[in-house]
Amino acid sequence: MDLTRRRLLSALAAAGLLSAVPVRAASAADRERLLANVVAVFAGTARSNARPETAARRAAVERAARDRLKAMDDAGPGELFHGLVLGTDEAQLNTAFRHLYEIALATRTPGLPGGDLYGNTAVRRRVVDGLVWLHERYYGDQTKGYYGNWFHWEIGISQHVSRTLVLLADTVRAYRPDLVRTYVASMDAYLRNGVDGDVNLDSRFHTGANLADITTNRVLQGALLADDARVRKALTDQLTVFATVDPYDLKHGVTDGYYADGSFLQHASVAYTGAYGKGLLTRVVQTLTFLDGTGFAHGEDLVPVVLRWVRDGFAPVIFEGWMMEIVKGRAVSRTDSGYTDVAAVVEAVTDLAPLARAADATALKGYVKHVRETSRTALDPSRFVSPVSIVRYADIVADASVPARDLNPAARCVAFNAMDRTVHRRPGYAFALARNSDRISKYEYMNGENLLPWFQGEGAHYLYLAGQDQTRAFGVDYFTAVPPHGLAGVTAPVERRRSVPELYGKPYYDNPGHPLKFTPSSESQNTYVYFPRGTHRFSGGAVLGAYGVAGMVQSDDVAHRDRALLPDDFVTHRNATATKSWFLLDEEVVVLAAGVGDGAGRAVATTVDARVSAPGDRVSLTGALRDGQPWSGPGTGRLAWLRWADAGQGTAVGYVFLDTPPVRVTLDEVTRSRRAVRTANPDTPVTRQVFAARVEQEAGAAPVRLAYALLPHAGEARLRSYGAVEVLTNSRALQAVRHDGLGLTAANSFTRGRHDVGHLRVDGPASVLVRGPRGGPTTVAVSDPTTARDTVTVLLRGRPLRPVDADAGVRVRAVPGGTRIDVTTHHAYGRSFTVTLRP
Repeated sequence: MDLTRRRLLSALAAAGLLSAVPVRAASAADRERLLANVVAVFAGTARSNARPETAARRAAVERAARDRLKAMDDAGPGELFHGLVLGTDEAQLNTAFRHLYEIALATRTPGLPGGDLYGNTAVRRRVVDGLVWLHERYYGDQTKGYYGNWFHWEIGISQHVSRTLVLLADTVRAYRPDLVRTYVASMDAYLRNGVDGDVNLDSRFHTGANLADITTNRVLQGALLADDARVRKALTDQLTVFATVDPYDLKHGVTDGYYADGSFLQHASVAYTGAYGKGLLTRVVQTLTFLDGTGFAHGEDLVPVVLRWVRDGFAPVIFEGWMMEIVKGRAVSRTDSGYTDVAAVVEAVTDLAPLARAADATALKGYVKHVRETSRTALDPSRFVSPVSIVRYADIVADASVPARDLNPAARCVAFNAMDRTVHRRPGYAFALARNSDRISKYEYMNGENLLPWFQGEGAHYLYLAGQDQTRAFGVDYFTAVPPHGLAGVTAPVERRRSVPELYGKPYYDNPGHPLKFTPSSESQNTYVYFPRGTHRFSGGAVLGAYGVAGMVQSDDVAHRDRALLPDDFVTHRNATATKSWFLLDEEVVVLAAGVGDGAGRAVATTVDARVSAPGDRVSLTGALRDGQPWSGPGTGRLAWLRWADAGQGTAVGYVFLDTPPVRVTLDEVTRSRRAVRTANPDTPVTRQVFAARVEQEAGAAPVRLAYALLPHAGEARLRSYGAVEVLTNSRALQAVRHDGLGLTAANSFTRGRHDVGHLRVDGPASVLVRGPRGGPTTVAVSDPTTARDTVTVLLRGRPLRPVDADAGVRVRAVPGGTRIDVTTHHAYGRSFTVTLRP
């Protein structure tokens, strides 16, 4: 047994996953069951397709097949499909294989309206002939293939081919029995980031969602070849995505995957639950369904793992049926909405439920109903991949015994510190925050997607209001209309930046002759162009019950830090400076910022909030100056409070300025093409009213500090009388607030040494919350936002307290003047530790 294989088996055994793949031999019946399951997933069954709920899906399958067959009929010389030029564009070749799959699917889908495609041998053979034609001319010659994007060669094409061969297995056996082995040999050869035509778990290309795709393809190939060893190897490789990533004991050096706090990373350092994470969820649930009833795997052992992904990873970032922008990477620039993203999650959860045990199945079904009932846009199950899923979904909706229920409480604060994200939820709103650090990327740009990304992880926030159609507030049109430096929550230098295609004339930086070897998929491209990380360690926060605190020190990215190592024509950007904290309470989110400025002397703008509305919406801006005089905007003034309201949507947000320089309020009508944020978007103009409240600093100005509160749904009376939160201190070393009504003190300390505020002392960088309602116990939460400290020490001044409940790693003792709490944060990766104390 080679060393890599031994390491894999050892890792799976340690994670308790190895038993999911039994050692007993599978039978021919197991292989046939697997292939039948695959056909049922994509084509449905006679029973599922007899249901009226699947009619739209069946019609779509037939419509696509007929369109593809007509394109074959209209093909000119050297074409398989009319207008599809092959030989230089790998995406076009991938499309050709997809078109063949869509035709094959129709021949296996019972109940199509036309009735002449299902079971049509001539059409099936035409697809097989198409596979032969593509292999002979554009795919089989390894010396001509593998140009452009690696994904198409190692995943996309293989996925379409493998599924097509499964759908047409009987026809292929009778008509071209050599075709499966021919194609599998080529697919193995194109797995060039692998080893000897197989997966390489040490490759940065074979991780997370990509690994799940590759291994699922290989499971199907193994079943077609009756190669059980191939199936088991693929499943064993895929098992690695089920293991929780331990950042202190990485397997194969891989940081992609799910973490203990619910975070999901792909591309090593990108927060990606809403795109690649969604893809991984879909793929593993499909694979579990393929394996159901076979002897290849005990899928039931893996279902609880996937349930945890849904509960702790997906449910917090889905608000009223909308996938939050903070976990979508470059996909934020695509025209598909957050509601479309969630439909894929709902389909996966729908298919997971019948594989789960009774209580878990009920919880999953309840979540499906919850998403359906709370979504502001009706979920369209006809867009599900599987007709069987459509039927399952309809049965769940109709089941009166299953109550609609979220997998999370309505009030929850979630610190996704492993991916530098924070989500704060209340029944009336959700606040989502994107941070960055030397561990997590500031943004993701790639392939002409997300062209203006620079500040999306720079403390950008998204305030989702209950009852609102989020397509009117966020999504691609938000990023199209709002300037990149003006995203809500962002502090940025006032300067025009050019996109990668504008700078270099290509969707990437091309310089293969440089020592760093910049090519489209090189590590240098990833590090400096596609998803650069920040350069400061402090980014994280603590959670105490449903309350939280988060903090971040703004930094330059790695490209600017490494400017001297990079080519002369490579453009880098220096960042503005700011130290920020967010205090996440019930009716408000309080933001403190210190050291806000620019070391290069540029003008700087800090956007308190930015919101968009349709051109016809009746937006009002009202407020008051610090001297008590009423104010209405747009304009600039020393504001005490401000209220933005959109009567057309019935939404409002209030802003209380606790300690802030003059605020500039704007309300502009902006028209811009969606192509401004993604080269593949249609050139569709978007017009929006863009509201912004911004603190502006002139070039050369001294650094300033800011303190303000965001109050979702607040009326003028509440804003006028607001005084719930006291700012205790706001500096680059320490930021803290006190909410007397909650009995809560919260603080971020950013630097080494002793930090004192009120009755609290903190040694070194930390996030701390202390809550002590009168007559009740005192509870404390502590975390290390640097992820680098072994111990964090906190002193509570006053009478000695004793612990009545404490997390492992928390030690409490009385000391002169108070109670000392020592928290072992070694290898905790930003996790919060809590302790309950009494006199």
